[in-house]
Amino acid sequence: MTRRSPTPSRRPRLGRRFFDRPTRTVARELLGARLWVGPPGRRRGVEIVECEAYVADDPANHADRGPTPRNRSMFLRPGTLYVYRIHRVVCANVVTRPGEAVLLRAGRPLGPTPASTRGPGRLARALGLRHADDGTDTVASRTIAWRGRRTIPRIVTGPRVGIRRAVEAPLRFAIAGSPWVSSPRPDRRSRPATGA
Repeated sequence: MTRRSPTPSRRPRLGRRFFDRPTRTVARELLGARLWVGPPGRRRGVEIVECEAYVADDPANHADRGPTPRNRSMFLRPGTLYVYRIHRVVCANVVTRPGEAVLLRAGRPLGPTPASTRGPGRLARALGLRHADDGTDTVASRTIAWRGRRTIPRIVTGPRVGIRRAVEAPLRFAIAGSPWVSSPRPDRRSRPATGA
């Protein structure tokens, strides 16, 4: 007996206006949203439970010094994927304003997944995202799509991890109490996100 891949819910698809807003706002409101990757019959999905904002004038931001061949996707339309390689893994971000993006750190699996979804590299691998997906417009793509959340989660914030600069900036956001959040877990209680 073969397992059928999960199908996207009837939640509304997130459009350009959702991503074309301040990066901190988008990061908070992506918590609880669902990301689906793959063609019909082979889709993989997660509900985002943790992410990090990379904003203007941020020394940890890959676009801090302007456009380069590596970060060119960060200057494309809001909702574009910026996928970069670090060591032997890739990490996925979604672009907001020019030169700003949200790093996808962890997700709750929707249906069977082949690997852990805690941590940005593991999350991208579990979804089947590759470096070749860099520059994909998730607003228009037929194989990568965002669906909005149904409830507003309680959020915790904390310092970012895996970087050397601006570590203490409270730009890491996670759903409070989620077992799928990566370590070390942020622990600063925050207000519920709004909108979305």
